[in-house]
Amino acid sequence: MGRGLYVGAGPGLAECAVMDGLGKPLVAVAAAGSILTAFCYSLYHRKQVTARSLQDATKLHLDENLKTVLMNAPGKCLPYAVIEGAVKPVKETLNSQFVEGCKGVIQRLVLQEHKMVWNRTTHIWNDCEKIIHQRTNTVPFDLVPTDGNPDISVRVIKPLDSSELNLETMYEKFHPVVQTFTDIIGHFISGERPKGVKETEEMLRDKDIITGVGELVLDSNIIKIQPPKQGLQYYLSRLDFESLVRKQESKAKLWKILTMVFGITTCISLFFILRQQYKRYIREQEQSRLQREMLAVKKQRLQELDLTEEQIPQNACAVCLSRERSSVFLECGHVCSCTDCYEALPIPKKCPICRNVISRLVPLYNS
Repeated sequence: MGRGLYVGAGPGLAECAVMDGLGKPLVAVAAAGSILTAFCYSLYHRKQVTARSLQDATKLHLDENLKTVLMNAPGKCLPYAVIEGAVKPVKETLNSQFVEGCKGVIQRLVLQEHKMVWNRTTHIWNDCEKIIHQRTNTVPFDLVPTDGNPDISVRVIKPLDSSELNLETMYEKFHPVVQTFTDIIGHFISGERPKGVKETEEMLRDKDIITGVGELVLDSNIIKIQPPKQGLQYYLSRLDFESLVRKQESKAKLWKILTMVFGITTCISLFFILRQQYKRYIREQEQSRLQREMLAVKKQRLQELDLTEEQIPQNACAVCLSRERSSVFLECGHVCSCTDCYEALPIPKKCPICRNVISRLVPLYNS
């Protein structure tokens, strides 16, 4: 009974092929989602730790009591403290190259090239920016009370190591490239079209009020704020402390949302992968059960006919083993039964080989 011709792709095999085709993309999505989830979570954890460390930092006022606080601190040092004050140069200042009368303590000059690059994959022109020159000038400066008290100050050490050094843009101008017709043809051939150069000047100006977060030490009767140890972030920001904390919390929240999105995507992909595997397992179990039943029925039928398996004709009906196969079952395509046995099948009629519902019958004629 297990022998049956097959002339078409049945729904069982078609469904299996579709599931196999979807399996590899789902595995790829699950793997990529797992990697992105782990990456986003590591960044979220780092940002969250940074925000909490910032919230737990010691808040101090820039007044006469600051030196007393440091004198009583272990090692005359506060590992992570917050101080707010106005910028005051120690000696000389930096003059803006473009704004008359503008003085500061940090000056950053940037030349940035803008061009269009031809993408050979998408066949579109993409904007591309590249810094071709950058120079940063600094002079020593202190933080002093905003009320102008000259008796107390905090020396700022290594200001360029700050992770939030948001300088103010003093000058910005775009210089477009003048192109000839020959240049345009050459750019289309090379795949690069220069647009121009943007010139920018940024400064931390004299008397700007900034928030400093770092290690506060008393060294040779000079109060200094410097990059902290233990992996903590160093901040010199023109934002107030509350705004700085909110900014770090918003960064942590963004990475948390991305972690959740990629995590949910990974879970959904894993659910569909497990669902496919479960369906395949059930299908294989059902096929094994059908094969066992068919072998048992075949053995019983052979005993009734007093025949051996070698005596059964090659084209014998898989049900009665006595008449020739004369029917093609659709949509599965199996040729395994004679017309009489097909008529004897219970309703709904199902193929004896694959158990799929028979939608229609095509008579088979042997010439």
